[in-house]
Amino acid sequence: MSVISKYDRFSHVYDLMETPMELMRYGSWRKEVFSGLEGRVLEVGVGTGKNIPYYPEDCEVIGIDISAKMLSHAKKRAAGKKNISLFVMDAEHLGFIDGCFDHVITTFVLCSIPDPVAALREMRRVCKPEGTVINLEHMRSSDRKIAFVEDLLNPVTRSLTGVNINRETVGNIRRAGLNIIEEKKLALKDVFRLIRSKP
Repeated sequence: MSVISKYDRFSHVYDLMETPMELMRYGSWRKEVFSGLEGRVLEVGVGTGKNIPYYPEDCEVIGIDISAKMLSHAKKRAAGKKNISLFVMDAEHLGFIDGCFDHVITTFVLCSIPDPVAALREMRRVCKPEGTVINLEHMRSSDRKIAFVEDLLNPVTRSLTGVNINRETVGNIRRAGLNIIEEKKLALKDVFRLIRSKP
């Protein structure tokens, strides 16, 4: 089953599935990521629009997602917000000119994109040279015990939801040609991290 099909299938219960983590951790992390943002922002993998309430009103936000059904929920959250536009689009093939965004953002997205390096290269391409790529993600831990469990469970999570819990995301960011300027460990030692980089 394709990534689109899986997210279309889960779109109506996606927010419910993530409610515990949203209440315990995600909400506070989102506040940290989006506070102080300004300019033109691209959110890759906007999903059901959970980040929409956190954007400052003076940001011009474009959100894209590969799943039209996920995006239908995001459109409800964006109703009445003139600074937010939403489009169905593939992260690996962004339909924007080079260097047109001040910030490019993902939150818990790089785990499910089929070719994350290709998507990150596209993010680097559309980000202004002085701009920032911001990735709030979960990934494979450097702790061997945690990584062992992630590797063990990954076939199950990938099969059921399309999510890979053992992606080498820091390495993928570097392979895409981005220069990491901040790597902040958030939870489960270093499974959850906030990474900021420059083109």
